[in-house]
Order: sequence, then structure tokens, then C-alpha cells
Amino acid sequence: MSATSLGAPPSDTPPTFVPVDQVTETCLVRVAGSCPDHVSALAQCRDDLPPILVHRPTMQVIDGVHRLRAARLRGDATIGARFVDGSEEDAFVLAVRANATQGLPLTLADRTAAASRILASHPHLSDRLIASTAGLSTKTVSAIRQRTSGEMTQLHTRLGRDGKVRPLDASHGRMRASQAITKDPGLSLRAIARIAGISVGTARDVRERMRRGEHPVPPRYRLPAGQHTESDAAEKRASGNNTGGRVSTGDGSAGTPRADRDRFLLALRTDPSLRFSGIGRALLRLLDANTLDAAQWERLAAAVPQRWSPVVADLAMDCAADWSALACRVREQLRVSA
Repeated sequence: MSATSLGAPPSDTPPTFVPVDQVTETCLVRVAGSCPDHVSALAQCRDDLPPILVHRPTMQVIDGVHRLRAARLRGDATIGARFVDGSEEDAFVLAVRANATQGLPLTLADRTAAASRILASHPHLSDRLIASTAGLSTKTVSAIRQRTSGEMTQLHTRLGRDGKVRPLDASHGRMRASQAITKDPGLSLRAIARIAGISVGTARDVRERMRRGEHPVPPRYRLPAGQHTESDAAEKRASGNNTGGRVSTGDGSAGTPRADRDRFLLALRTDPSLRFSGIGRALLRLLDANTLDAAQWERLAAAVPQRWSPVVADLAMDCAADWSALACRVREQLRVSA
């Protein structure tokens, strides 16, 4: 399945008007079928109905059953249509995406059933991609995958929302990255990622782990899923001891204790080199905005609407990667000056 077929339905091409009796109605997405009240409301519209989306090989409606029924109810001879090609399985994915983002909202049962069918026909797609397509949370799709995993072909890679294929087992890529770094310590992160077939963020993590004298593959990737042992916790404690005194904060997260963070921020605010420069003040504002306690982070997470959860999660991960890159640059400057 191409990235194009997973994208938004084609809307930049002019519609083709086709006879209404040449298009076949289907209940691809809605478990309970169409809604008569919605059909009646559309039929009372005096303007032309928006174009429907039709699967060219079968002439089945992918998106627009209500509009098609409304056109027939009004006695229209033709209706505007845009066509898509590809397999019926790909057409279903496109139908789900189209119905989840416009028109009469899909019910939770519709979206759950759609995710189950996509998992069966496209098991190589990532949970995040399927979640964004069906309008569900990533955790819900992951739970559906786990319930049906015995019925599916087990794959070693998945296609993400960005169109990139990533391995489910990260250990091999991390080991290739560590070998590349050992052979040429001066390689850039992008070069390491390209050689090992991993993301830039993973390449950065491997390099940082090697600098701290740790194994390039975290314990959670070296053990079967769900089998974490004391060695995992021991490595986390050892990692904390090797990063300038970073310890547990007592709220389930690792990092500088809250009291020390507040004290450091106060000291930074009084530093003239930061207070009296534009970029310095920008840094202080960013640090202030991101210095929250566990309860505040929980409230932020709870405030995110479920339909936006995949987007917010991606943006948060991007921000985390940017902060991690900043930390690496600052530490590198310290080592160079030393």
C-alpha cells in the first residue's frame, strides 16, 4: 500500500458526474448502516451535493453513501464523483480515514471494527498510523492487536505515519550503530542512523549510552516483552549515577529533584549573561514552561482530546528529541572547553 493511498482522499481533481444507478452502495465502515435522518437532511439541500468517493474497479462508494441516497431521493440523475484505484483492502482504509474526518461522525463501534479489519488486512502498519486513520487512541489499537495477534502473520517491521519502515526488534539496529561508532567515532548522527537503519534519535541514544559505558541495547530490548528484571532497574540506577547525579525524583520519574531544579532555575534567572540577552531570556522562558511536577503533567495529558492524542503524542516526542539534542550539544561544549 502506498503512502498516497493512506493519505487524504483526492480533492484536487475536478469531479466526474456519473449516473447514480451506476454506483453501488456499500456499508464499508458503518456497522449499523446509513442514517435515514441524515439522508433526509442532505436531500433537502438545494445546492449540489459534495462529490462522493468511488472505488473505480468495483464502482462501490468508499465515502458518500448518505449523499448518494440523498441524490436518489431528490431524483437526481447524476452525482459528482472522484475515483480511486487499488485493492478493496486499500479502499477500505481510505474509506475509514474519509469517514473519520468528515461527514456524520463514526461511532466507537464503527471505529473499533474498522481498526480490527485494518489490522487483519494491513498488519505491517504501525499502531499509531492505524489509530490516526480510525480516530482511536494508540493504546486502543495496541490492545486490539494483542487480542488478535494469534490470528495474524507475525511481522518484523511496521510502516509508520511518516512512511518509513521500522523494525520491531530494535536490538539489531542498535548493535549495528554501536559497531559503526566504534569504527568511526566522528560519524554524524544522520550517518549512523543511515548505516544502522534506525532513527536519528535512536542513534543519539546509542552514542550517549556508549559514552556512559553502558550497553547500546537497553534491557527492555534484550528481554522478551513484559519480562523486566532487577537488572533493568539496576541499569537505570547505574545510568543515574553516571549522569552528573541524576536520581529518582520520588514521583516515578528520573532526573534532578524538584527542589534542586527550582534552585538552579532561580540561579539562572539572576545570571546577567542570560537575563540581558534575547536568546538567554528565550532559554529561561522555555525552561520555566517545561519545569512541571508530575501532577501538572498528568493534568496536561488528561486535557488532550482523544481524537488529538496521536498528534499531541508525536509533537511531544519531537519536543523531547529537540531537548535531548540540546542537552547533547551543551555537554559536548563542556567537554570541548575542558
